[in-house]
Amino acid sequence: MTSGHCVILSIIGWLVGFSIVFIYIINIAKLIFCGTNIIDHVFCDMLPLLELSCSDTFMIHLEVFFVSIPFVFIPTAIIVVSYMCIILAVLRIPSSTGRQKAFSTCSSHLIVVSIFYWTMFSVYDLPNKEQSRVGNKLLSLLYTVFTPLINPIIYSLRNKDIREAIQETSHKCVVW
Repeated sequence: MTSGHCVILSIIGWLVGFSIVFIYIINIAKLIFCGTNIIDHVFCDMLPLLELSCSDTFMIHLEVFFVSIPFVFIPTAIIVVSYMCIILAVLRIPSSTGRQKAFSTCSSHLIVVSIFYWTMFSVYDLPNKEQSRVGNKLLSLLYTVFTPLINPIIYSLRNKDIREAIQETSHKCVVW
């Protein structure tokens, strides 16, 4: 992986992301809003914004569903297949200690990825009528706040030097 490839992949990622958001912005700008302008959500998310519209939002909901296929379902499928291959490779490790260490390494990543994808899937792709507004807010917090917050913590605690530094710091606090 050269630095040129990294730059090209970054630019492609940014352009695809902005293009999709731009399509949503154009479609939402065409909607008619009436009544209250208070969004009952933790942040200005698209689905709670669509609930405020007096226009028919079926087509936008359909767009959200179909656009989520390449950006949610395909990466999720790739991750599941990758983990199946990893599990099969780990099961071939002859020592139980080696298998346990390998599963320990993979489990934290799998938990974080599962929380991220399944909360996004349940917020954007499941029918909204089945979920409460409070439930959607909590799920949105899971994928926007909890996942990015817990990810560095999980991977940092796997580092021996960081664990020792935390133990020393907590020991100093207890001594005071």
